[in-house]
Amino acid sequence: MASLKDFRLLSFDVYGTLIDYESGILTALQPLLAANNRTDIPRLQLLETYHEFEVKQQKETPDMPYSQLLTTIHKQVAAKLGLAPPTADESRAFGNSVASWPAFPDTVDALRRLAKQYKLVVLSNIDRASFALTNSGPLQGFPFDLVITAQDVGSYKPDPRNFEYMLKAVKDKFGIDKDQVLQTAQSQFHDHHPARAMGIKSVWIVRPGAIMGNREKEIYDWKFDTLGDMADALEAEQR
Repeated sequence: MASLKDFRLLSFDVYGTLIDYESGILTALQPLLAANNRTDIPRLQLLETYHEFEVKQQKETPDMPYSQLLTTIHKQVAAKLGLAPPTADESRAFGNSVASWPAFPDTVDALRRLAKQYKLVVLSNIDRASFALTNSGPLQGFPFDLVITAQDVGSYKPDPRNFEYMLKAVKDKFGIDKDQVLQTAQSQFHDHHPARAMGIKSVWIVRPGAIMGNREKEIYDWKFDTLGDMADALEAEQR
């Protein structure tokens, strides 16, 4: 069986894997809940409602920048939850909240450790401007080797075009073939299922307690709770 050290490149999901996407969204929804005096809606309901409209909008407008997509679905989420419609300014604030979504505590240190072995590539359902803010803020300016956003591709994962774009880019830029790539991600829906369909091996970063993107069938070649755990496993192989 292949080892982690046999691969040359990690293709990362960011929001959910490196960034605590769910906590960020829940925090960004608080002004809407507070304006409606609602503290009784469970976390699961909030996240599942958000995910429903996010996926639907991504399919309907695959070329819409992610910050604009968030702005667009804010009022739809409010309606589904039985809340009063937000103002345009409130929806824009929700759309602009991405930059404040926090990194997981292990992320930056793990990236630095993994970079000793791999090229590190972003393959994210995000727009370029929002990722730049995330990278300069919560990710502390980490120097990824290549950044590919949904805005670059013109579609959102799990669309196979995003993975095809990444594979061509890493072959052209680094001379790295598909069998040397590990898709490294939390979401079964956005990453692991489509990666398997494309013949790409994957590392599931579980992020225990995560809700969005889970699927009944769990697909992966390696599984770790955190990115730090993956870095530990790689270093253990190298000893």
